[in-house]
Amino acid sequence: MNAQTERLSLAGGAGPIEAARDGAAAGVAPRGVAIIAHPHPLFGGTMDNKVVQTLARAFVASGYQAVRFNFRGVGGSAGVHDEGRGECEDLLSVVAQVAPEGPLALAGFSFGAFVTSHALAALWGQRRIDHVVLVGTAASRFTVAPVPAEAHGRTLVVHGEHDDTVPLAAVMDWARPQILPVTVVPGGGHFFHGQLPLLRNLVARHLQSPP
Repeated sequence: MNAQTERLSLAGGAGPIEAARDGAAAGVAPRGVAIIAHPHPLFGGTMDNKVVQTLARAFVASGYQAVRFNFRGVGGSAGVHDEGRGECEDLLSVVAQVAPEGPLALAGFSFGAFVTSHALAALWGQRRIDHVVLVGTAASRFTVAPVPAEAHGRTLVVHGEHDDTVPLAAVMDWARPQILPVTVVPGGGHFFHGQLPLLRNLVARHLQSPP
């Protein structure tokens, strides 16, 4: 993504996990580590997806190291698609290796937001998680875990008004029982074509708030 991008090979339950770490400027101590999960592997989702890279840029600009990774069966990551179960294991494996301690943020796009929700549920209470960002959350296609009530203030949910992959109504149905706010991008589609700078700015603004 930039001159500070480092390619990584991590250990996962299905074998090696291909990852990339985007760092802050040289000589700057990172504010924490952000783990970012990509969209559905069976529909072309990879860690190089433009929305995923936009999230990484927002985190790096806010002082974080951003770690993107390929789920099992994608790119250089071993294994086969596991409908979210193994993918959550992959995410937790990445956290354990690149951010075993210290401030942590989690983010995901589409299928990656679904997986991130379950990783958040598994980690909450065990780790300090400063910020959570869920974009295009695939609530119409998967059972997305609720966000812990104590994490609502540090969670940003963003969805496009005209998302034809995951209808906004499905995300509202998921968020409503939790009274979890959803930021709606007017006219936005699933991939935020033409609106990625706006998405980056929304995330950057969220990251300015104290955890």
